[in-house]
Amino acid sequence: MDDKNNKNEKMEAIVSLAKRRGFIYQGSDVYGGLSGTWDYGPLGVALKRNIMNLWWKMFVEDRDDMYGVDAAILMNQRVWKASGHVDTFTDPLVECSKCKGRFRADKLDDANKCPTCGEVGSFSEARPFNMMFKTNVGPVDDESSISYLRPETAQGIFTNYKNILDSFYPDLPFGLGQQGKAFRNEISPRDFIFRSREFEQMEIEYFVDPAKWEESFEHWRRQVWKWTQALGLPDENVHELVVEGADRAHYSEKTIDFEFDFPIGREELSGLAYRTDFDLQNIAREAGKNMEYTVKGTNTKFVPHVIEPSFGVERAIMAVLSTAYTVDEVNGERREYLKLPAHLAPVKYAVSPLLKNKPELVAKAREVYDILKRKHGTVMWDDNGNIGKRYRRQDEIGTPFCVVVDFTTLEDNTITVRDRDTTEQKRINISEL
Repeated sequence: MDDKNNKNEKMEAIVSLAKRRGFIYQGSDVYGGLSGTWDYGPLGVALKRNIMNLWWKMFVEDRDDMYGVDAAILMNQRVWKASGHVDTFTDPLVECSKCKGRFRADKLDDANKCPTCGEVGSFSEARPFNMMFKTNVGPVDDESSISYLRPETAQGIFTNYKNILDSFYPDLPFGLGQQGKAFRNEISPRDFIFRSREFEQMEIEYFVDPAKWEESFEHWRRQVWKWTQALGLPDENVHELVVEGADRAHYSEKTIDFEFDFPIGREELSGLAYRTDFDLQNIAREAGKNMEYTVKGTNTKFVPHVIEPSFGVERAIMAVLSTAYTVDEVNGERREYLKLPAHLAPVKYAVSPLLKNKPELVAKAREVYDILKRKHGTVMWDDNGNIGKRYRRQDEIGTPFCVVVDFTTLEDNTITVRDRDTTEQKRINISEL
């Protein structure tokens, strides 16, 4: 079997496991689904929160130069006109004259053959398609009421730059960090959660002295690597791609895409861009507001330049799942499991009584469960099936440790702790938990 088939099989296995074990479901599945939307089950929500909380701690809470914001999803339409999104936020769209399917021209494997019906030479000329979801605010449906579901979180940060200056007047350089939903009307959403119509971003706009942008850019380049390592992604699977002129966004003077070796191929995981003063100057021009920063204790004034590290939550989740998905053999049987880093795992411990029909074992196991619950929070009670089946089930969802209470526990207060990765078991005293 060739490498492409192996990757396709791995991707299919991850999607199947994610649905089967309550990580990620197709959006509106009971009604036949809605393309490009995904719902997160109990384990998916936990994994997602762990990743987002880790990012917030690393890049906002643990730094003295960062401020958190949470801007509204709906914004004045002038924001998107000034930023260039109304005119330039487009993908090339082609339509098949036979099956009427619509596709992104730049993502077709064969530019002449329809991937749906197989017809050759049936595509229309490519035309620009704006990916923003348009809506109307208020009771009147006219030009003045138009708004958009934001296609990125960055503009909500830029529109709050002056608010932060007025409220806190931080020392330069400083950054504003935000997590939140973004929406893009993708022509052809694809590859599980990799490219969808509703997703979450984690973005930073870091405001710097224009003369010192290069040292800040390098600082954030190193920080992106620390982030991928914190996710448990192997360095050899992460790659830097310097984006050349014509391929850069219209606002960027320098961009590095951080790509990851997903099962679907090498694709963008996060990005780092030098946006100059493009956005703040847009606001100054279109809104008539002064965006200058005055260096404390001086009369020196300038409009700061911006370094933007941008991270996609869903792509981080997909990279983590792709890295964690493992198949090995235990006692001659195939084992499929998630080798998740312990700090990201949705469940840290699973607690079981050896037999669920023995009240004394159940009571003792509940004591152990309560101890771990108070300490770690993310603990699961599991008494369904025999011990072997419980181990396999917990391995599959990435639980690092299984704790079993047996008859020996009643005698000497020791429990069995099984390691997910090695499958080794050892007895320790409950007090050691």
